[in-house]
Amino acid sequence: MKKIIFLLALLTGLQACKKQNSFLDGQAITLDENMVFSDSIRTMAFLTGIYSDIAFSFNKGRWDSHGNTEQATDDAEYTLSGVAQIAVILYNGSISPTTYDSRSIVGDFWNTPYTNIRRVNLLLSKLPSTPLSASLQERVKGEALFLRAWYYTQLLIAYGGVPVVGDKVFGKDDLINLPRETFANTVKSIVDDLDKAAALLPVTYPNDIDYGRVTKGACQALKSRALLYAASPLFNGGCIIPGHPAEALVSYPTASASYWQAAADAANAVISSGTYSLMVDNTTKPGYGFYNVFLQRVNPEYIFGYYRAPNRDFEGYYNPRTRGGSSNRSLPTQDLVDCFPMKNGLQPLNADGSINAASGYSATNPYSNRDPRFNYSIIYNGSSYFNATGGLSPVYTFVNGTGTIPAPTATQDAFDVGTTTGYFSRKMCDSMISANSSANTNRAWPLIRYAEILLNYAEAINEAGQTALAYPKLIELRQRAGIDPGANNMYGLKENMTKEEMRAVVRNERRIELAFEDHRWHDIRRWKIAMVTNNQYNKVMKITKNSNSTYTYERRESIRRHNFRPEMYLMPIPSTEINKMPALVQNPGW
Repeated sequence: MKKIIFLLALLTGLQACKKQNSFLDGQAITLDENMVFSDSIRTMAFLTGIYSDIAFSFNKGRWDSHGNTEQATDDAEYTLSGVAQIAVILYNGSISPTTYDSRSIVGDFWNTPYTNIRRVNLLLSKLPSTPLSASLQERVKGEALFLRAWYYTQLLIAYGGVPVVGDKVFGKDDLINLPRETFANTVKSIVDDLDKAAALLPVTYPNDIDYGRVTKGACQALKSRALLYAASPLFNGGCIIPGHPAEALVSYPTASASYWQAAADAANAVISSGTYSLMVDNTTKPGYGFYNVFLQRVNPEYIFGYYRAPNRDFEGYYNPRTRGGSSNRSLPTQDLVDCFPMKNGLQPLNADGSINAASGYSATNPYSNRDPRFNYSIIYNGSSYFNATGGLSPVYTFVNGTGTIPAPTATQDAFDVGTTTGYFSRKMCDSMISANSSANTNRAWPLIRYAEILLNYAEAINEAGQTALAYPKLIELRQRAGIDPGANNMYGLKENMTKEEMRAVVRNERRIELAFEDHRWHDIRRWKIAMVTNNQYNKVMKITKNSNSTYTYERRESIRRHNFRPEMYLMPIPSTEINKMPALVQNPGW
């Protein structure tokens, strides 16, 4: 299938390029705005360039080729600990407006969105004069408006209200001193762009060459996400310092359940459209649809994705070193492992950490009879995984007898190539290829999928006070996961839950269903639980092999403590931006 998204080079105005080893050596070719937007191919390539950054936050190599925000959560341990590593800066709490600088790579929280917002505005300003047909201009406008909303949503969850530039295109000589927009108006700007874009875009595209472009459903889905963020405790009812002068810039000052209802309605619009569905296959294996959805470019569940050529993207990052994986990666924590229920849908542990006897969990055989999503998300001690010789063999993660967690021999996963948590990630990986094999998978990165929309609805409708309406969405997810229905067809869910009980279930379901999909960092902040989750040592599993070939499993604390301060619920605006634009107001506490 031909894909044009992300395969064309970005052609920007005033950018010099040079063709090497030709008669043009030593000569710069300058493409000004007229050259770009007077040509249809270059105009479309410019749009493609705006698409090319959409996965900057999701990217497993976001920083220094091997880090992103998942390593600053309770889901994953980072294998590096250098104080200059950006993931370390996030998890150890050393972030500040100066160390977190727009000129450094961590500045992509601020720079990447605004760079692309300017690109969108430039495209919109030139679009009427391009040689594109009228109908194509309308479609391109819709795509551009969505992309602008996409990048503003990234800013919203990081900072709250931000400067909203409208359609303005600033030049290099302009003196810019924009104040921040209120939180409410920033949300409104995002929603307005998405509503306009949805009216201009098709439900689907008629040919394969346009597959992967923004659709009406993507606009509705992003609206669902933005409104869910906005309704969350971090933003719904004031800021971390009550009465702070910036309160209206970073929140709705007065809490209201109506924001939750708006988020539920937006999610329901996607659900009611009938355009998307979960990828279900419990015939091949229980929960196989959950595994297979990440290996298919075209599937009914992906609403918006980052489309790549055939690749081993996730295998290269997550696989053990014995399978060719990188040593600089995220390692799943015991905290995450404990969140996965049993196959009967019951949680293995009680809230106090004791074993839930009704679940069937065994401390001596902890990975047996778990939710099938666990097997497709985590490589645990003894898991079978493809190897470079073309077969399946176990990955061992037990200690080597010296107290270190990595496995015992170099042919397995020894100290220098091992895991400090007892686990490797399998999420989104193709278990029939490895990083050191020659095969690739035809996949896309999942930026928005239908499972998120079901979870958005369940969370929002529960918080809006209609807990019973959350059940069907959770049951749909658990049925696809391959969990047993039980005699009451509740898939392990407690009947007649209170809003508080349902909140805990929805948050846990979101954590395991969307693990490593660029949600946890946003979720622990918007729920205002990071002061708990990120002021502790993550849990790991020490596994010891006994003389009789059985194993002893012991939960321990990681050697790396995470630290979180209240002001970290919102990112600090880089000091360089404050210095350039005095009208900006810094976030509370920074």
